[in-house]
Amino acid sequence: MKVAITSTGPTLKAEVDQRFGRARLFLIVDTETESVKVVDNEQNLNVSQGAGIQAAETVVNEGAEVLITGHCGPNAFRTLQAAGVRIIAGAQGTVGQMVEKFKRGELEFVQGADVPGHWS
Repeated sequence: MKVAITSTGPTLKAEVDQRFGRARLFLIVDTETESVKVVDNEQNLNVSQGAGIQAAETVVNEGAEVLITGHCGPNAFRTLQAAGVRIIAGAQGTVGQMVEKFKRGELEFVQGADVPGHWS
């Protein structure tokens, strides 16, 4: 299963980025093969609006079935949900820690956005 995780750096030792739409990077982790793909989100770092939707499209295009992030706003949440991506918000710690918790079933999916639109 491919899991997208917002990240402050390019390795599993990096912290989870608390922002979704304006996360620095997404690490796409295949939980079966343990492969990691680094996806840059630079195009959304400074846009005035629409970062969440554009970031959601990136995650969907990478084939992720799950997103793990600190926070997810309503527009991004709806876009991800419409594409069948399940969302885990409130993640803290390193990307690697979140992957392990996910594989052990210790993380819970959210049923809605956990921050208002245009949250930074």
